[in-house]
Amino acid sequence: MSEKYIQFIANYDEWVSIRKLKIEGVTDPRTVMEFLAGLNTSVDGKVEENLRKIIKLDEVDKAVDEIGLGKKDVAKALEEINSRKVNSVIKQLVENLEGLQKPEKKEVEQFCRVYAMKKALKACGLNVDYSGIEIPGMKRVKKTK
Repeated sequence: MSEKYIQFIANYDEWVSIRKLKIEGVTDPRTVMEFLAGLNTSVDGKVEENLRKIIKLDEVDKAVDEIGLGKKDVAKALEEINSRKVNSVIKQLVENLEGLQKPEKKEVEQFCRVYAMKKALKACGLNVDYSGIEIPGMKRVKKTK
């Protein structure tokens, strides 16, 4: 039987990450789950970081923050994030991007919508990714503003 493993290597800007997990017969599925969650958290952070290099996410942050979401405001978050106000901010930012074709602008717009939704749901106290899970022995990722 061939060796089973998960391997991730990144050497990009100030991000150097080498993560390997050898999977043997005694490897607990929870170990694999925790490994993948940690990797996902790291990758999601880099997606956001690179999105900020393309578009002014501070303006998306401001539009989401103006909604004034708190605990138990999930329905309001879903309604407001799909509202004209937040959508118009995202559309305006995307329209002002230079050097991108229409399909590329649509892609950036979709990344912004996902970002806005995650931000809104987090403001409501929901875990929308694995970064909020406390995994024993795993280093906590630096919290971003």
